[in-house]
Amino acid sequence: MNCWEILGIDPTGDRRKIQDAYEQQLKFASDEEARRLDQAYREAVGEAPEPSIESSSRPLDANEGQVVREVVIQIKALLNDATRSKDAGIWKAILCEPPADEPALRAEIGRQLEPQLRPIAENGSFPQPVAHFLGEWFGWFSPEQAPQPLDERHGAEGDESEDLPEQPPQMVNFWPAVIGWIVGLVILATLFGGMGGG
Repeated sequence: MNCWEILGIDPTGDRRKIQDAYEQQLKFASDEEARRLDQAYREAVGEAPEPSIESSSRPLDANEGQVVREVVIQIKALLNDATRSKDAGIWKAILCEPPADEPALRAEIGRQLEPQLRPIAENGSFPQPVAHFLGEWFGWFSPEQAPQPLDERHGAEGDESEDLPEQPPQMVNFWPAVIGWIVGLVILATLFGGMGGG
């Protein structure tokens, strides 16, 4: 299969059409399909001219500004959900939905979210598929440059952990344990107190 068949479009030099096809296919792609789509996209855009700068740097109208605000709110809410924020499909559903995927809106969304999202993506807190998607979508880094997730950094090799700075110990909430001990002692005292008297 060539790149055009994978993207589901006829060969074209229109970068926007390639991008639209790629993002449409990517919304529902599995990890393996996403890798093939990424490769097909890179091959296809390698044959297409770069988009003109003025198309993505024009001022936004009121409706576009509202779309940007809504996407930013959705992304910030997603960051507060530890489980859902690790699902690349949810990120794709929010960021690839037209008109949020248009160059001007995309640039503004990136400008507003980069200070918060990029450090998280680069430090490996996101799973690989999410980091790859965000890096590609925002243009921060290519999939090959995407950082490894934190759990993959602590692999079998012992020397890798020596390179990482020592982390402070985690604070543990000890009150449930203290209450548990007290309840246990009261129960024991009641049981043994009843056995010895009489």
